[in-house]
Amino acid sequence: MPTKNISSETGNAALDLALDTIKIGKQSLVFVNTKRSAEKTAEDISKKVKTENKKLIGLSNDVLKALSRPTKQCERLARCINNGVAFHHAGLVSKQRELIEDNFREGVIKIICATPTLAYGLSLPAFRSILKDLRRYGPRGMAYIPVLEYLQMSGRAGRPEYDKFGESIVVAVSKNEKKKLYEKYILGEPEEINSKLAVEPVLRTYLLSLIAANFVNSRKEIIDFFGKTFWAFQFMDMERLVFIIDKMLSLLEEWEFIMQEKEDFSDADKLNDGKIRATIMGKRVAELYIDPLTAYFFISCLRKGSDKKVNEFSFLQMISHTLEIRPLLRVGVKDRESVQEKLVEFDSFLLEKEPSIYEPEYEDYVNSVKTAFMFYEWIDEKDEEYLLENFNTRPGELRSKMAIADWLLYANSEISRILNFRDLNKEIVKLRFRLKYGVKEELLPLIKIKGIGRVRARKLHYNGIRDIKDVKNVDLGKLIQILGKQVALSVKKQVGQEIKEVPNGKRKGQVSLRKY
Repeated sequence: MPTKNISSETGNAALDLALDTIKIGKQSLVFVNTKRSAEKTAEDISKKVKTENKKLIGLSNDVLKALSRPTKQCERLARCINNGVAFHHAGLVSKQRELIEDNFREGVIKIICATPTLAYGLSLPAFRSILKDLRRYGPRGMAYIPVLEYLQMSGRAGRPEYDKFGESIVVAVSKNEKKKLYEKYILGEPEEINSKLAVEPVLRTYLLSLIAANFVNSRKEIIDFFGKTFWAFQFMDMERLVFIIDKMLSLLEEWEFIMQEKEDFSDADKLNDGKIRATIMGKRVAELYIDPLTAYFFISCLRKGSDKKVNEFSFLQMISHTLEIRPLLRVGVKDRESVQEKLVEFDSFLLEKEPSIYEPEYEDYVNSVKTAFMFYEWIDEKDEEYLLENFNTRPGELRSKMAIADWLLYANSEISRILNFRDLNKEIVKLRFRLKYGVKEELLPLIKIKGIGRVRARKLHYNGIRDIKDVKNVDLGKLIQILGKQVALSVKKQVGQEIKEVPNGKRKGQVSLRKY
């Protein structure tokens, strides 16, 4: 693969390459290693670009409207888009990402600065892939990314449906680094693909699913099935495989998710043991597709909750201390005092025992408290800008976390129903609604109305309209003042009142009401 030296007038090679791409009438993707770097790089490029395009102005407005109240991140993105440049990462909401991708395909946006997440599963008309950063922060500090990941990012350039060829350009800061990158990525071999089936959360989830679906019904059938997987083929260690499977079966039985009908057998004939079937709880856990360990943790917490006073924070901290919702928000030096205050405030409501500060589990525990506190602030009607400033959680990340939280709360409602914890189930269902809309409990009757979100519901409540009955009884003129004409008319129709325009002789915009 040929290489060439490219000098940089500004000292920023990625910026110069992006500008050169626009100059030759092409588009490019600039890959960086962090969300913050994606935003900064896009902003630097956009400042050097001068363009006038009405479509970009409209797109900029659409990006701002993706949230009910634009955040500073939204405003930053809108400014970049005005010049045909965008940034793309998991911190954007799905609507914003879709707008950027669609308009890049249409040629409206010329440059996208992105984290590596854009390198997977998307085919975009990028003539160039500019790889600004090939190192990423990990458990051992900054380290070079795998060759496979480099190939994924490089492969975004020159897609067959858009170009006859493309260019993938790696930015090196010195001749020594250029030589190192050339040897590692251009001449290097991709890493081997390894099966992840041996990872315990994965194995126990699939094992329970196979049993619950009646696909396998005995230990022998289970071992025969897994003996034909890529995992068994790759590692060729059936003795180790059988040991791990037996360990998982023992745990699933201990947690009462499966039942083994024991039969008499000798050690030599151990594979011919009895049938294995899923319990009612085990079958539902498999259907919910959560880690059985998570389900067992939920069951233990709910049993404690049935005998003590609980509140919203009880359930929020519980779901925040699971593998499914990771990565958790990390507690920094500045946060530690406020997190400790929350632990003291909600100590009597928590459903799991706080570990000792000297135990290795403590750090993960306090991180779950901070994550739960973020959710708690959301249902206390704090907006996205507040959460961005106080928790460094971008709107897209917040939506992603809330989707997982909703799934885990639904799993809890199903588990509590099977356990017959009716009072807990009622609180969990209520919390799901609050989390979805980001409201206090007092607004729940109002958000059921179509077109009424957290902002409009709060306006109605502030004006003494607190439930459906109040909506029916309120004067239409007052409702129009609060919500605007179109929304007010829609709300009145939804509560069973037909709206009819008055004859032409009356004041314009005046309407009359007639009950059905």
